[in-house]
Amino acid sequence: MKSKFFYILLLLIFTTLTINAQQHKYIQTHLPLAEELSQQYKIPLAIILAIAFVETGAGSSKGAKVYNNHFGIVGKNTVVKSRYKSFASTKESFVAFCEMVSRKKYYQNLKGTNDYDAWITAMANAGYSTRPTEWKRRIRQIIKQEKL
Repeated sequence: MKSKFFYILLLLIFTTLTINAQQHKYIQTHLPLAEELSQQYKIPLAIILAIAFVETGAGSSKGAKVYNNHFGIVGKNTVVKSRYKSFASTKESFVAFCEMVSRKKYYQNLKGTNDYDAWITAMANAGYSTRPTEWKRRIRQIIKQEKL
């Protein structure tokens, strides 16, 4: 009984460490691009990375893998029939997200500020997510967890 418990415990620890490593890898991989776009569009780095992270499950979603869509952007795609837009590259997806945000009414008031909570609230109020309460919680969690 003890050996079975020990084996399960080791498996859980290994799985947790593997998942955390994959999550951290997603952040580190996309950090330079997010930094560049944060400077260009004056959107906080934390917002760009946390939303991409949540929308893709740290890069594991079909949207990220098949469509290069890291933000759940709806539109036409060239890959398969889907409601989500496909992009030629990850960078194209990140740029499309920043351009979309920069066209929103709240953007002018928040542009250049790093108050991620104000950004999260404004985006949720503008309808970015169909489940705003859960979406806000998850975005905040990733920002804190990854120290963005």
